Amino acid sequence: MLDPGVVFLNHGSFGACPRDVLARYQEWQVELERRPVEFLGRRLEGLLAEARETLGAYVGADPDDLVFVANATAGVNIAAWALDLQAGDEVLSTNLEYGALDLTWTHVCAHAPARYVRTPVTLPVESDEQVVEEVWGAVTDRTRALFISHVTSETAVRLPVEELCNRARARGIATIVDGAHVPGQLPLDLASLDVDYYAGNCHKWLCAPKGAGFLYVRRELQPEVPTLVVSWGHGDDGTFLTRHQKQGTRDPAAYLTVPAAIDWLAAHDWDAVRERCRALAARAPQRLGLEPLGPSGLQMVSMRLPDGVPEDLQERLYDEYSIEIPVFDGLIRPSFQGYNDDADLEALATALQELLTRAGA
Repeated sequence: MLDPGVVFLNHGSFGACPRDVLARYQEWQVELERRPVEFLGRRLEGLLAEARETLGAYVGADPDDLVFVANATAGVNIAAWALDLQAGDEVLSTNLEYGALDLTWTHVCAHAPARYVRTPVTLPVESDEQVVEEVWGAVTDRTRALFISHVTSETAVRLPVEELCNRARARGIATIVDGAHVPGQLPLDLASLDVDYYAGNCHKWLCAPKGAGFLYVRRELQPEVPTLVVSWGHGDDGTFLTRHQKQGTRDPAAYLTVPAAIDWLAAHDWDAVRERCRALAARAPQRLGLEPLGPSGLQMVSMRLPDGVPEDLQERLYDEYSIEIPVFDGLIRPSFQGYNDDADLEALATALQELLTRAGA
């Protein structure tokens, strides 16, 4: 459905939904509207169970350990409150985390009061060992939890969550992983990750409709996990699943469409598509003459811009060249999906060269 007049290099922000998957999403909405009582009152629990089963197989988790949420941010918020932080506790993180979730942790920690510690990670990232030692070097006797991205948002770097989760488990430190950019972009096996809480998006690289995310919680922690909405699911027989599923009238169509998105990617040989997109991302730094912030291997890459770039570079790229791409503080991050090709990278290279030359950067 993307506008063909726009060079869309920002799949990483909100994703894009294939027409066939969008059609299934709309079919679910029509079914709901035709027989709302039957759909919501009699069928929904079973339909959500089927969708969770497909998602669980895809991310390597027991479906009863997953609940659907609107997005990864909502999932991390739930996990943050579940910790029940006490005065003096510390939540360890990095300086590479998603800004909205920095705000989440600052807010939650203020209630204890606890301390949100953002330890610096040196860029560009040279190795997993470098990141592990920099993060683990900030652990103290007060560290209650470790919050870290699997793939960072602005800087587009894959962090070694496996080793960090293993170390945290041995030390008795709770782990919360922001996996917003992982499902559909990297293989995920939650059963082997040894994480306490993992929040992911299905509407980014998995190409499901907007508003489809999930939260995984380790089985023994589930009874204490609160919800952001208290409703029917909190009755006497309330469980982890009912508390999160029964929250009043909501449109569940995006959740129910996740299996269609998974099937669509499989039917279109998406392993090969991912490899082609990773190759585009790997070529981008050399073609653009910019320094990447980490090793290749993802479908997006973040690069340092030279000094003197226009402050409104993102707006100029869009207004003058119809290129949709995010520009952060001194960084530019193209992301490549199946609809992108070499011509899109060339369009970006030409536009950047012209704009930076004009600015004398």
